Amino acid sequence: MPLLPESLIDPLWVEFAALIEAERRPEFDPAHPWGCHRRRIPDRLVFEHVLAALVHGSGYERIATPGCSDRTIRRRLAQWAAAGVGEQVLRAALAGYD
Repeated sequence: MPLLPESLIDPLWVEFAALIEAERRPEFDPAHPWGCHRRRIPDRLVFEHVLAALVHGSGYERIATPGCSDRTIRRRLAQWAAAGVGEQVLRAALAGYD
C-alpha cells in the first residue's frame, strides 16, 4: 500500500519539480577528478521520502531506505532550502488555497 495515492503525489511532484528545475544537477559530475562516482539519487525519490516523513511525522532515520539514506534526505533538503524553494512552495500553496 503506497503512502499516498499516486493521484496526489504526481501533481505535487509536477509543481515541485518546476520549482527545482534550475537547481537540477547532472547524474554524474563531469568535473569529478576520477571521472566516476556514485549516481545522484533522483529528486523524485528524495521528494517521496520527504512526503513520507511529513505524513508519518517521524525522523528521517526511520523513513530512509537502502536507495535513499537519511543523510541524502537532509542534504537535499538543505540544498533546496538554500535555493529558496521553501518560500516558493509556501507562496504556491497559499495561492492554491485562495
